[in-house]
Amino acid sequence: MSATQAVQDPHPKARNYGAYQSEIYARGMFNNILPTVTTDPNKLEEQAKKNLGSRSYNYVAGGAGERATMDANRLAFRQWKMVPRMLRQTTHRDLRVELFGQTYDSPLLVAPVGVQQIFHEDKETGVAEIAADLGVPYILSTASSASIEDVAAANGEHGHRWYQLYWPQDDDITISLLSRARAAGYTVLVVTLDTWALSWRPWDLDGAHVPFMKGIGDQTGFSDPVFRRKFADKHGKEVEEDVRGAALEWQRDVFSGAAHTWDQLELLKKNWAGPIVLKGIQHPDDALKAVEAGVDGIICSNHGGRQLDGAVASLEMLPEIVEAVGDRVTVLFDSGVRTGVDVIKALCLGAKAVLIGRPWVYGLAIAGKQGAKDALKGILADLDQT
Repeated sequence: MSATQAVQDPHPKARNYGAYQSEIYARGMFNNILPTVTTDPNKLEEQAKKNLGSRSYNYVAGGAGERATMDANRLAFRQWKMVPRMLRQTTHRDLRVELFGQTYDSPLLVAPVGVQQIFHEDKETGVAEIAADLGVPYILSTASSASIEDVAAANGEHGHRWYQLYWPQDDDITISLLSRARAAGYTVLVVTLDTWALSWRPWDLDGAHVPFMKGIGDQTGFSDPVFRRKFADKHGKEVEEDVRGAALEWQRDVFSGAAHTWDQLELLKKNWAGPIVLKGIQHPDDALKAVEAGVDGIICSNHGGRQLDGAVASLEMLPEIVEAVGDRVTVLFDSGVRTGVDVIKALCLGAKAVLIGRPWVYGLAIAGKQGAKDALKGILADLDQT
């Protein structure tokens, strides 16, 4: 199997992501300009920590319980080793992949991360902009600090964008969110299955901090006409007149503590004209249920270790899941990815593309949207050069 899952093209027009390495050396050697964002994946989090308040840092760097699942994710990558081969025709590399009938420049996807306003004022709109520049699909979180429409505008007509759904209990609001996303040019629906309630997260709990309760990261709901109408009908006031009350109302619907079931996927299928991907699959039997449910893809993910302490590493389960479903659904991967080599390992174990989360968030914290761009360019260059 090709590690890059490259699309075959007799006249490739692939991006030269590896050139970023030469750019870094040239700026340093000729202009004495060093990288703003460290290229060392083991130093990135610490650099970001210096630029973040404790609550913002704890939100992105923390995980469930004692963060054992986060440790398992990284250990799983380190247990797989690369075996290089020589004298192969790899001078001109093509990292393009085809997902759901669309060709993308690389197998990287910008993972959905909520509340980006707490990391930098550039927030979701800035990251969506630089994702378009890099040719990397941007997945917008429902827990966004910018509206569905504003992020789409920032991503532009040439950007690729998917929409991640934290599935509300209210079907009218769910349908409204799907309608808005489709109208704004989001092409793939990513349904997160493992976060209908927040996990026990000590780093956030010790600071007694969850931004959603004060309306930060609730812009998807606050800008939704159905939610606004229902809130006004129920309370006799607009969202802006009672932000705290609206925030709590939104959270009760989105993070309700009530799970959805497999049969309820029919609602999404009836109201989304495009591919549907289920995020949070960790067991082969659930992967097979996804096939039976008629969805188009799954993401093997444990939410980056944020939802279940002591869970199995996603990478450990990836080969079993791929073996179980074959080519009946598209298998994507998420959780613990830090380097271009990590991306290659996930691809070699059967994923068709890989979601990147914390590294670009740390870049965003360090230097805004340009920092996020540099972090992603580094992973792409590492992938290409490796």
